[in-house]
Amino acid sequence: MAGQSAGYLERQLHTLAAGKRKAITMAPVARALSDQEKADVAAYYASLKLPIESKVGALPKAKDSNGAWLVERGRWADGIPACAKCHGPGGTGVGMDFPAIGHLDAKYMQTQMAAWRKQERDAGPLGLMGSIAQKLTDQDVQDVADYYQQMHQGAKPASN
Repeated sequence: MAGQSAGYLERQLHTLAAGKRKAITMAPVARALSDQEKADVAAYYASLKLPIESKVGALPKAKDSNGAWLVERGRWADGIPACAKCHGPGGTGVGMDFPAIGHLDAKYMQTQMAAWRKQERDAGPLGLMGSIAQKLTDQDVQDVADYYQQMHQGAKPASN
């Protein structure tokens, strides 16, 4: 959660508390927090340093790496925009609607994709992530996570 935008984190706490996002560990915690405590927790985590730096990956010329291709170019024929277009260079996040994803491990990403597919998580602006999750395969998600990990070598993969 470190380094995510306060607005994003606060919104996630509210969706967890309302049962619009499922998370066995976090939902009871979110329900126990007052609105002010949610804002305070979000502000605290937002004040921490994001464990990765903004970094622009090389634009792949050939589809040698599915992860690089999806992150930097997307798969427009399937209606999948480049991850970097919304989540920023190196997956460091953009504003309160597009969180940092460049430091997340594949298992966490797979869990979130499954939640969007099952409509157990808010799909975000314009329902974008819900739609994209339907189109990405588990291998696509693994490839994206591997590409980000390679891009940020030395940064520990984290799950938030």
